[in-house]
Amino acid sequence: MSELNLKPLEASGDPKPHEDGRGISKKTPPRGYTAEDSARRVEWLEAQTGFRLPPFKTEEPENLRGLVENHVGFMGIPLSVAGPLKIEGSYARGEFYIPMCTLEGTLAFSMTRGCFLTYLAGGIASRHIKQELSRSPIFIFESIEEAYRFYEWVKVNEPAIRDAAQATTRHGKLLRVEKHPIHNRVLLEFIYNTAEAAGQNMVTIATEAACQFIMGAFKQPKPFRYLLESNFCCDKNPAHKTILHGRGHHVICSFSVPDRILRKVMRVSVDQILRALTDKHLGSQMAGLLGLNLHTANALAALYLALGQDIACVAENSVGIATYERQGDSLFATLSMPSITVGTWGGATRLAQQQSHLKMLGCAGEPGSAKKLAEIICAAALALEISLAGAIVSNEFAHAHATFGRR
Repeated sequence: MSELNLKPLEASGDPKPHEDGRGISKKTPPRGYTAEDSARRVEWLEAQTGFRLPPFKTEEPENLRGLVENHVGFMGIPLSVAGPLKIEGSYARGEFYIPMCTLEGTLAFSMTRGCFLTYLAGGIASRHIKQELSRSPIFIFESIEEAYRFYEWVKVNEPAIRDAAQATTRHGKLLRVEKHPIHNRVLLEFIYNTAEAAGQNMVTIATEAACQFIMGAFKQPKPFRYLLESNFCCDKNPAHKTILHGRGHHVICSFSVPDRILRKVMRVSVDQILRALTDKHLGSQMAGLLGLNLHTANALAALYLALGQDIACVAENSVGIATYERQGDSLFATLSMPSITVGTWGGATRLAQQQSHLKMLGCAGEPGSAKKLAEIICAAALALEISLAGAIVSNEFAHAHATFGRR
């Protein structure tokens, strides 16, 4: 790793602290915000990755079909980069520089600090567990007898139902249909592998075709109806079901950092982090949070915007669980994210700027690239988690925002 890599924040200078009117110690406005500074970072990024980011330009309106309606123009969002992030994963292996679109000061610095810490610790281990995206229609009958007969019919006719669904897509695969009888209804969950696509539209269209097949093939004297989505799949909703079963890509990341490195970079010890974890658990439980993390949503939102993903999926994808434990003299940190709904093909990934960011990460639609991207996202979220945990425990949280979160 080069000296330039080891000091990713030097371009913003070393501002001197002072006291504001409320007694909060903060820094004078940092350097590094000129056009020349931004240009030098582009040159630096090219030197590290061999990839040059193209200058931003708006898309032709014709290319926006399927992405937006009533188009009237464009709104720019600042683009930053964090890293290097070192990963040894099932699909993501090597060093990555993370593109982030954000309007929150300190976020890029914080993720970079987490990347720096985990790099010194040997990197982040990542494992891709599974990829399953679902759509959950519900069928409504007049009696429980009719619903039960339908329930048994679906068991026998699942192969034909699968054929109807898969006829709509060249890339998706219907893995199974799970059946849940409730009152005079039967809820079906169609679970797919969506290959390199995020797949929300794919599973919607395929499931609609399957439902239409069912309506024509299941014969019974009384009328019945269906809704294409019952909300059982938890699409764009945080839910306990998602924590248990996942939706999209399920990824687990971890790293182990010696106490001496943690003290040097974060100015906190292993014991201080572990003591704070108890308080974090108490606050989370009292508030009734789904999942257990400080702000995985911050990483997801910034990366999803930069990478052409569905930003609304942050609602369901942010239910990650982050934990810390002692292993000898080291802190072992883990983040499990059972729901990462991303793809490298389809949707806004075709837009020029988003496509360039995916290429920089080596995730431009080739086989396995969606799994690789999911691992990168989980690892980046873990780097951001440990940085914020360190800032809160060291009582530098407000100080950092006073310095970098204001003009």
